Amino acid sequence: MQLVLGRPLLTATLPAPSPAKPRDGDAALVAAAQGGDERALATIYRRYRPRVYSVVARLLGAADAEEVTQEVFVRAFRALDRFRAEAQISTWLYRIAVNAALSERGRRRVERDRAAPATAAETVAAPAAPDGDPALRARLTQALAALPPGYRAVLVLHDVEGLEHEEIAHILGCRAGTSKSQLHKARARMRELVGEVRG
Repeated sequence: MQLVLGRPLLTATLPAPSPAKPRDGDAALVAAAQGGDERALATIYRRYRPRVYSVVARLLGAADAEEVTQEVFVRAFRALDRFRAEAQISTWLYRIAVNAALSERGRRRVERDRAAPATAAETVAAPAAPDGDPALRARLTQALAALPPGYRAVLVLHDVEGLEHEEIAHILGCRAGTSKSQLHKARARMRELVGEVRG
């Protein structure tokens, strides 16, 4: 199978997915994909793409989320033979997604700093606020953009994606206690930042 990054999208090269299977069937699906079954690869992509895109968009911003999401799956499919099912496939994909988003964010920061000093916080897609309160949405977007990358990753994975601390720890390569501590600090910092934006 030929993987295409960017335009045309990866989906253009994938065959029709395998019939929907329960998440319990992920181990069999991964084994089939590791054996070269392109339908299994297509199923993994279609099953997990929305979740990977969501994480990337919240960590990096919507403008580059599609391209980085494609890169996540290119990396994952190239490394799939090394996946040993010590964690769920979703956890493994989240880890690749977080690393790719943070790497891209760091690369952009270096490029921006070379071009000109930063004058304002970069805008990043935040969890949607209620439709009736655009001011709150703007404050949340600015506050999320101003969070340090580690805080933002834990906050998005726990509060937006609903992952448990053990899974977050596996994704970020830390202990569950560290994830809990980082989440507490991230929430406190978000409250401060939202207050600063309001003031």
